[in-house]
Amino acid sequence: MLGSDHRAPTRAPPRRGRIRRRPSERRLDAGLSVKANLEILTSLAKRRGFAYPSAEIYGGFQSTWDYGPLGVEMKRQIRELWWRSTVQARDDVVGIEAAVITNPAVWRASGHVDHFTDPLVDCLECRARVRADHIEGGVCPSCGAAGRFTEERSFNLLFRTYVGPVEEESSVAYLRPETAQGMFVNFDNVLTSTRRRLPLGIAQIGRSYRNEITPGQFIFRTREFEQMEMEFFCDPSESLAWHRYWKEERLRWYREALAVPAELLRLRDHGAEELAHYSGATADIEFRFPWGWGELEGVAHRGDFDLRAHAGASGRQLSYFDPEREQHVVPHVVEPAVGVDRILIALLFAAYDEETDDRGERRVVLRLAADVAPVEVAVLPLSRNERLVPTARAVWDELRPHFRTQYDDAQSIGRRYRRQDEIGTPQCVTVDFDTLDDHAVTIRDRDTMEQDRVPVPGLVEALRTRIEASRPQAGPPVEAPARGG
Repeated sequence: MLGSDHRAPTRAPPRRGRIRRRPSERRLDAGLSVKANLEILTSLAKRRGFAYPSAEIYGGFQSTWDYGPLGVEMKRQIRELWWRSTVQARDDVVGIEAAVITNPAVWRASGHVDHFTDPLVDCLECRARVRADHIEGGVCPSCGAAGRFTEERSFNLLFRTYVGPVEEESSVAYLRPETAQGMFVNFDNVLTSTRRRLPLGIAQIGRSYRNEITPGQFIFRTREFEQMEMEFFCDPSESLAWHRYWKEERLRWYREALAVPAELLRLRDHGAEELAHYSGATADIEFRFPWGWGELEGVAHRGDFDLRAHAGASGRQLSYFDPEREQHVVPHVVEPAVGVDRILIALLFAAYDEETDDRGERRVVLRLAADVAPVEVAVLPLSRNERLVPTARAVWDELRPHFRTQYDDAQSIGRRYRRQDEIGTPQCVTVDFDTLDDHAVTIRDRDTMEQDRVPVPGLVEALRTRIEASRPQAGPPVEAPARGG
């Protein structure tokens, strides 16, 4: 989907002519509900292996990040939870995986080549290039100079490349700025091969690329990012009802699947002045970041704009034959769209906590839900004593097929507990010298710090019970519109 950022790339394809976009962050009107600022979180992410500055040994590269061992595990869990909820658990959505580089005619028809732009100005004092719609009070965000800018001009966000050995205009192609168009141009293929009836959703997860003027705020806005989008094709008469359904269904997913506290989320419907000319309705699911409310996901009613645009440009009919009415229908589309990176940073902010223990020592905890935590269970031998190591590793071997695990034997047991707290590990299993005699281990809970002795033969089941008990209680399902009515 179109939009100047991938915070939830939910802007539908642009109007003909330049778009003036609103700032993506909104100031908080009350005290913050998250306990970490951007500096604290970025430091923790690097120190513990969630994300590193890309090519750091060469000085980094313009707000580009590489994900470390914990970051890739967490992203994988986010993707799988989304795919399970959006595709596998439903009977009306299928998946595809479209190419990153495709026929440039796709981007001409969608409007990206001519109109996927941001308003750009240069500061005459510090020479910084800034998005005009991100300037507040006429003050340069880089140097603080007031009213010292060049005339505004449009900047296209597409990354150009060349296909083939010769760099000439006829071989120009583009890195995709969104995954959505791959689903629109494959609508007829999917409809034919699956023999489905409306409503039908097509989903995919993949990387997109936008030459952002001002990326930043850690992984909040980057030029390379991963999207999870679904195009839900439905009868035009039912489309507004489906839009209402998907707004509530997607909000429920954040609360129940990801355990994001309700006070950090809100659903904001776009005003009439924000809507694209073909959109019947658009809403954002927003998260309360330290700098203000920011978009996590957008749920857009795109109408039939995209299918008609590609049908007109390609000369192919992109419609659905309704056997009951015996006529062709161009479906309307409801599009929930979100960035994996945006979810990850929101989850880290929501989970970050600091507290003081009984001895007055500061404890940093990531209270991540077990389903998204990069490590579910850590195995900690009390020491590296040669008598303990074989037993501890045997316990680890038993747990690995069932959980995401980590074996940690470096430093004191207290430091290891703190380290696991800081990366969000819900349960720690300690193997001590008593284990050699009683064949039992100690389970230590991250949030309560309570410890329980459990026999090794019942350890897997005991951990499963604790993880299951920690999941948010599911609320009533969102009622879907009556199909065909």
